[in-house]
Order: sequence, then structure tokens, then C-alpha cells
Amino acid sequence: MSETQSRAILLLEDGTVAEGFAFGAIGTTTGEICFNTGMTGYQEVFTDPSYYGQIVIMNAVHVGNYGVIPEDVESDSVKVLGVIAKNLNENYSRKEQRAPGRLP
Repeated sequence: MSETQSRAILLLEDGTVAEGFAFGAIGTTTGEICFNTGMTGYQEVFTDPSYYGQIVIMNAVHVGNYGVIPEDVESDSVKVLGVIAKNLNENYSRKEQRAPGRLP
């Protein structure tokens, strides 16, 4: 863990604990865990009202690698309560984008 990374803990109702690193907004949240198998479209998932109140496991290998743009939002704000991902990319490839943690 680097000096800039915060430790994150996922505690499930049955007592199962998983550890990782926090990114984006740091804090505590509770919610229903669901998953998304899409290889692209993380921005749409995070802002989709159908995911309201859920913690989403992103099954795609990389999240954040192409940035975000205003045209790809599904609503006026992020609707998920949390995101679980294996690889979060803070460097993105698309022009005229923002970092994934900074949606319009």
C-alpha cells in the first residue's frame, strides 16, 4: 500500500471479510452487492438509476481506462453506493475526459 492509498474492508452479512484499497470518495457505506459483466460502460453503470443504492462489483478487468465524458452519463449523479474492482486506472486514454472519480 502506498502513502496515498487507504485501506478498504468489505464486510459481508455472514461475517466474510475481504481487504483491498479505497479510491474515490472515502467513507463507510452499506448496500446490496450486485455485479456487472460489461467490458465497457462503467460510467453508464455508475450513473444508471437502476443501480441506485447498490454496491457494484465490476467484473471487467480494467475500470477507468478510457475516462468519462458528459455524453455518457445516464442521470444527473452517481447512483451506486460503492464499486468493487480489481484494477482502477487513474490514467485514461480518451481526449476531453475526466478521471473516473470525477463525474460531471
